Amino acid sequence: MKAGVDKLFLPVAGKPVVGHTWGIYDAAPFIDEIVLVIRAERRAQFEELGKRLGYDKPFRFAMGGEERQDSVWNGLAALDPAAELVAIHDGARPCTPRQLLWNTLERARAVGAAVAARRVTDTVKESGDGTQILRTLDRARLWTVQTPQAFQVRVIRRALVQVREAGLKMTDDTAACEFIGQPVSLVESDSWNPKVTVAADLALVAALLDTPLASSGGADYCGAS
Repeated sequence: MKAGVDKLFLPVAGKPVVGHTWGIYDAAPFIDEIVLVIRAERRAQFEELGKRLGYDKPFRFAMGGEERQDSVWNGLAALDPAAELVAIHDGARPCTPRQLLWNTLERARAVGAAVAARRVTDTVKESGDGTQILRTLDRARLWTVQTPQAFQVRVIRRALVQVREAGLKMTDDTAACEFIGQPVSLVESDSWNPKVTVAADLALVAALLDTPLASSGGADYCGAS
C-alpha cells in the first residue's frame, strides 16, 4: 500500500477498513461471537477501536501465529467450546454482503466446508517460463476464492491437525480440507466483495460503502452499518 501504516487501519467511509469488516459480523443476527486474530503489538489499537465503534456482539482476541494456518488455529482455540460453525474472514475485505456470509455458513453446515468464490470470466493462460504462453486453460472450470470461508468447527480442526502433522504450509484454509479429502462447496459471490490490497482498492471500497443499502445497514452491503 506504501502508506506507512497497517492497511487495516486506513480510513475509508468514516472508519478504518477493519472497522467495516468487524461491523459486518456485528450486524449479522446469525453470528453469535467474534474472534479477532491480531498481532500482539496491535492489541491496544484494536481495543481502542472496539470501544470507539461501540459494537454490541461479544468479541475476544487471539494472537496471530507465524503462518496463516497457525493464526487460524489460535482463533479456533479461542472459540466458545459449544461453537459448531465458524466463518474465517480477511480483515481487509470490508464489503462482504450479509447474504453471502449466510449462504456460505449454510453450505458449510450441510457439507462441512464452503467458500465464497467468483467464476473466472477472463481468458486464462498458463506459462511454462513466465514469459511465453504454454496453453489456454478452460475458464469454465476455474474460480477465484474469497472470504468468508466457512467450516464445521470439527472439520477445520481435523484438517489443520493433519496439515500440521504433515509439516505442510497452507495459505488458504480450504486447502487444508482438500488435503484430507474433505469436500468444499463453492458459493458463488455475484456482488462486489473486494479485498483491500493496493491503494486504488480504497476508492472502490468507499464507493460500495456509500451505497444506500450500506448506509442503512441493508442486507447487500452491511459494512457501514
